[in-house]
Amino acid sequence: MYDDLDKVRADIADRFCNAASSRKSPMHAPVVVTSDADARIMILRDFDRDNWTLRFHTDARSPKAAVIGEGAAMAVLFYDPDEKVQIRVRGLGWIETQSALTDAAWDESSNFAKRCYLGAPPGEKRAEPSSGLPDWAEGIQPTNEQLSPAREHFAVLRVTVEEADWYWLSNEGHRRALIGRETASWITP
Repeated sequence: MYDDLDKVRADIADRFCNAASSRKSPMHAPVVVTSDADARIMILRDFDRDNWTLRFHTDARSPKAAVIGEGAAMAVLFYDPDEKVQIRVRGLGWIETQSALTDAAWDESSNFAKRCYLGAPPGEKRAEPSSGLPDWAEGIQPTNEQLSPAREHFAVLRVTVEEADWYWLSNEGHRRALIGRETASWITP
């Protein structure tokens, strides 16, 4: 695959940009791990190539939002099974609820996606299976007016990539590189 660390750095950025823009990308739904060792699949919404920042959407009432708050160590795991590339990210995450970025992310979201934030808080105990949505919102695409109360629950999770561990599996010999914000080095697989 690559024998140049600059190409590895570019490969990571290209994969993240593609994952954020394409639902068909195998890296579109990585595993996000919070500092309390809780892991979940989340959808990558954006990658800022200049600042090496990942963006996800979440519910401000979720347990992970409380754990992350205004800054916490996090990890994100990406894998492309066809190309056999794994990227493990370590970084600092934070939750934004009221910012220009959060407003823009809300405005860009579909009404079906926004509908999720109308429901009960994530993790609320129930006596029976439930989406958590109000009965009137089940199976419909709410109007902007109906969605206005949901905005207060919407949040953006941003993760600044401090280090990316890039690992390519190959019969010809695996390759692994550690790419930091200002550093890069080859390491043994």
